[in-house]
Amino acid sequence: MERGTMAFERGSVLRGVAAGVLALSVLGVSACGSTKGPKVFSTVSDDGGGFNPFKGLGGGGKAPASEGSIGVNGYLWRATLDTLAFMPLASADPYGGVIVTDWYVNPEKPDERFKATVYILDTRLRADGLNVNVFKQSKDAAGGWTDTPTADQTATDIENAILTRARQLRLSNIKG
Repeated sequence: MERGTMAFERGSVLRGVAAGVLALSVLGVSACGSTKGPKVFSTVSDDGGGFNPFKGLGGGGKAPASEGSIGVNGYLWRATLDTLAFMPLASADPYGGVIVTDWYVNPEKPDERFKATVYILDTRLRADGLNVNVFKQSKDAAGGWTDTPTADQTATDIENAILTRARQLRLSNIKG
């Protein structure tokens, strides 16, 4: 038999398989493209139906934030700024809910300084929607600042002062 007369020549089957795989992969990749925008998936809202075992108990996640507003509870935000107004402000992020003060030195105790970081964790006015960290430094014998522990009650007192001020702001907003 001559070489060119065989029904299947060596390599022609492999070329056909390779061409078929290439055609299928091009077809598969082109099917991935679309003129439509990205799909947006949403969850069932608390008041839109669906099963929510915490519906009657006041739980069920964060309260929705309205468009154009800050990302945290406005009363807690304003109360935090009011309560820590005596300390210099280093940074404030109303969308992330973080307020960081700079070091504050009490004129009556110039050998101590304090710094506070407040995290507002929720859009609702709740006691667990607030976290305060207080840092303290004292001067050592060489005149440098060294970290010293603060009393746990200090952060709790600041949290309570912020919550009291937030409640006052909310009540004044409701009354008038």
